[in-house]
Amino acid sequence: MLSPNADTIAAIATAQGRGGVGVVRVSGRGIDALAKGILGNLPTARRATYRNFLDENGNVLDQGIALYFPSPHSYTGDDVLELQGHGGPAVLQLILQRCLDLGARLAQPGEFTRRAFLNGKLDLAQAESVADLIDANTSEAARSAMRSLRGEFSAAIHELVDELIYLRMLVEAMLDFPDEEVDTTDLERRDELLNNIRLKLLRTLDSAKQGSLLREGAHVVIAGQPNVGKSSLLNRLSGEDVALVSDIPGTTRDVIRQAIQVRGVPLHILDTAGLRVSQDVVENLGIARTHQTLHRADLILLLLDASQGMTAQDEIIIAGLPADIPRLLVFNKADLLSGKAPANARTHGSPVYVSAITGEGLEDLRGMLLEAVGWRDQESGTFMARERHLRALAQAQTHLDQAQAVLAQAELFAEELRLTQSALNEITGEFTPDDLLGEIFSRFCIGK
Repeated sequence: MLSPNADTIAAIATAQGRGGVGVVRVSGRGIDALAKGILGNLPTARRATYRNFLDENGNVLDQGIALYFPSPHSYTGDDVLELQGHGGPAVLQLILQRCLDLGARLAQPGEFTRRAFLNGKLDLAQAESVADLIDANTSEAARSAMRSLRGEFSAAIHELVDELIYLRMLVEAMLDFPDEEVDTTDLERRDELLNNIRLKLLRTLDSAKQGSLLREGAHVVIAGQPNVGKSSLLNRLSGEDVALVSDIPGTTRDVIRQAIQVRGVPLHILDTAGLRVSQDVVENLGIARTHQTLHRADLILLLLDASQGMTAQDEIIIAGLPADIPRLLVFNKADLLSGKAPANARTHGSPVYVSAITGEGLEDLRGMLLEAVGWRDQESGTFMARERHLRALAQAQTHLDQAQAVLAQAELFAEELRLTQSALNEITGEFTPDDLLGEIFSRFCIGK
């Protein structure tokens, strides 16, 4: 791997399109000469300076603010120069090209943040949270990403690793002196440390799962017989007419997707073709897609007609649902009920009664949707997490469980503790393969 400051990189750091302000960011060696070429001289460190941005002939390309951050007190840890000009695409390209002519090269996706990681300004979990903060679609997701960027997730991992190191030292000391009788106090301390680590790991994994839900969202598939109001419910949940509604059975032929937010949690709602026996070839294609979609769901929202209760066809549909995917029974058209719910309504658990027409029961449904996908309201403590973080935490938990199982075999116990620590270190990047780093940072935007 090249040294992080082996060359100078440059990129436009603001989003594509026109805007009031656009930023070109430069980092690496050679900032002094580059600044003299485009600004006339190097600006005073960490002080906003109004400057002309010059071409090779001294003509003014643009006017704006220049900011210089000398190493190591910068985002990347290298020297950084930011040129803040007008946000038109043409002028930003002119400024960027001038920087390239002065010796910089175009930055790769995520290269600024990668240098910050390699220079120790951020650990890997914090670096990933930069991209998560940019991509956050809800206020709750943005707050969680910021907690990760500030290091709360990393701090939880480091606390676990520190306690693991202490436990490993204790175990290694027992292994180094096998002929000496092990003190009962040491064994009690070992067991206490192991239990504490397991509890903290469970709490960290639980919080990470909440953060992963904020980042990825959950896929909720609405299924049921034709004309039970699936499309009407989708429209009501999304607040707009995204699906065609008709009294004619079989109107919905394809899967309709709509992203919504419920209390800051992103949900991907999928409306599907009604499940029934049909002679219509096109409708049958839609029904086949419904079955495929059900197997990829995080939650199945089975919609039934409240005025009809649980019918024989509903029982057939329930029997054919994937057994390993959670489901929520919802009776629509509650506004048509004249009295109590049908006696057979609770055969498959506690259903929800709603009316997609009047909005009755919708707030209760939203709460039950969040509960069913695993969300719990938390004032603080949730941090953004990715799938690789969950895998690493689950792997660490597996090794801790195996350590508990071989507690009496000190050598095996010590090895499981080592593997636990290795899994946790992958999260913050203490021991991470270069190919994984390339995969992570390649998903960043160019200017980060």
